Amino acid sequence: MLSAMLFGIIGLGGLTPGAAADIKKLAILIPEEPTDYGWNQQGFDAAKAVAAKYNLQFMPASGLGYGDVRPTLRELANDGASLMIAHASGYNTSAAEIGVEAKVPVAVVDKPSASKPGMVADYTISGYEGAYLAGRLAAKMTKTGTVAIVVSAEPLPFNSQSAAFAQGVKAEKADTKILYAVVGPAAYADAAGGRRVTEAAIGAGADIIFGQGDGSSFGMLQATETTKSAKGDTVWFIDVIGDKSKIDKGTLLSSVVWNLVPVYSAMVEDLKADRFGTHPYKISLADDSIALLHSKHIPDAVWSQLSEIRKDIVDGKIKIEPIYDAQKVRSLMTSVDAKQ
Repeated sequence: MLSAMLFGIIGLGGLTPGAAADIKKLAILIPEEPTDYGWNQQGFDAAKAVAAKYNLQFMPASGLGYGDVRPTLRELANDGASLMIAHASGYNTSAAEIGVEAKVPVAVVDKPSASKPGMVADYTISGYEGAYLAGRLAAKMTKTGTVAIVVSAEPLPFNSQSAAFAQGVKAEKADTKILYAVVGPAAYADAAGGRRVTEAAIGAGADIIFGQGDGSSFGMLQATETTKSAKGDTVWFIDVIGDKSKIDKGTLLSSVVWNLVPVYSAMVEDLKADRFGTHPYKISLADDSIALLHSKHIPDAVWSQLSEIRKDIVDGKIKIEPIYDAQKVRSLMTSVDAKQ
């Protein structure tokens, strides 16, 4: 999935590693346009908000695709970026490479091994705590006894959220069947594929879809809008990262919403204090950087129960260990034939 963040401090001769940063310009690179109510938009909006918060010049680069972004990284560095955020997992190798080359601090996603004090930081963040809550919600709301996880790819954040969702489902109702389907190896923007695979999952009996897909999630949502469950009822969609309420046509049950402002703010503060690259970043229910969307479709009694479960997670009474390995995630589910 998408991820990689770069921060560059360039003045005359760039940043000297180990020196506290004089931050003036914040850049972010995203593969799609910031209109997906998800990964791209949340990253873009958070970076813009943090730039305003710290009175930094905002330097966005959007719609870059999933290929080689080295030229864009070099251009941003040459234009004086003080902090570049390469917001896509496919960017993490090139972002770390160019950040060091240009002496521009860089944060990368899904690559903790790339961390380098003063230069490269990792933010492999995940809303898995919220995904566990979403699983509890799905098990409470399903009428067919079957739910599905549909992903556009299997990056680390999606994997951990898929596993936590499955754990939540089983904790709520152990006999619930969980289907699992992958649109493609990197089908983040494949809306048609997202719709096709989701329709296959519905055909296999699912009446609640936990969809993770960036642009492809629009196709997943459309499938729930146009397809009824095996019992003729509404098929519900649970989204991740953003809030699609503005385009909901009656099937958006909830979303595991991420708030990246605290993460990007911490990066700026760490650059100022010469701590950048010395630790990873995370989001959590405790500080509301993860939140389960409370839609009008969730009954009050169910929401009240979820609020109690959330409190137990924050208080440590319920412990959720993230699972990032794709094979371990798959072992928790039943695969769906996406070609049917």
